[in-house]
Amino acid sequence: MSRISSSFEKLNAEGRKALIPYVTAGDCSPEVTVPLLHALVEAGADIIELGVPFSDPMADGPVIQLACERALAHGVRLSDVLDMVSEFRKTDAETPLVLMGYLNPVEIMGYENFAKNASEAGVDGVLTVDLPPEESDEFNQIMQAQGIDTIYLMAPTTEEERVKYICENGSGYLYYVSVKGVTGSSALDVQSVSDKLDIVRKYTDLPVGVGFGIKDAESASSVAEVADGVIVGSVLVNKIAELVKDKAQIAPQVSAIIKDMRTAMDS
Repeated sequence: MSRISSSFEKLNAEGRKALIPYVTAGDCSPEVTVPLLHALVEAGADIIELGVPFSDPMADGPVIQLACERALAHGVRLSDVLDMVSEFRKTDAETPLVLMGYLNPVEIMGYENFAKNASEAGVDGVLTVDLPPEESDEFNQIMQAQGIDTIYLMAPTTEEERVKYICENGSGYLYYVSVKGVTGSSALDVQSVSDKLDIVRKYTDLPVGVGFGIKDAESASSVAEVADGVIVGSVLVNKIAELVKDKAQIAPQVSAIIKDMRTAMDS
């Protein structure tokens, strides 16, 4: 059983929901990332999505676009992100790590090389934003051969037939985008999310994580009532941006946001 499946199974047995923070690898500076990952786990994160910096993050709003720019300014590339995962694994062999990003860096490395290197580093899942599931058979097979889950996005506009296809081809968990638009969007309608997840669950037993529009403990708690996982990114990346000149405060202040969400979700 994969680390992702084990994590959700354990949470389900405890009657709890997964808290899944997203941060961009190398944001502010490369040495910040691994200590931040450990701090997030200590604060209550169950799975971590680690963004691979890319020069054209089309699905992301200004907050994460700027995070990618900050990381790229320090020369952070996909190989560096895998090195960070390896470093994290030296002292944490349990917390699932999912790489989230875009196809171009993976294509440059090559599917086979990427899958092998990612597996050896300790990556558990990959979410490639701009690779449609209908075009990912080869990618999916290569990832599965290395024990890496392929995670796909669904949105409010995803039609039921495509929901079924995604459910049949995804693994680990599904990522439901709660609002139309890019990361950092603000209009979150929990009832609409619940209605859509009812459709999704007709076709799969995979856990469903919900992201976009989750900004505080209250919204995290509300989404946790209808989803299997709560995915939070922009509010964390915003806090990192505020602390660019005070890097020592990044891990404690960002993890404090996660701790508040964890407390609200478990109450």
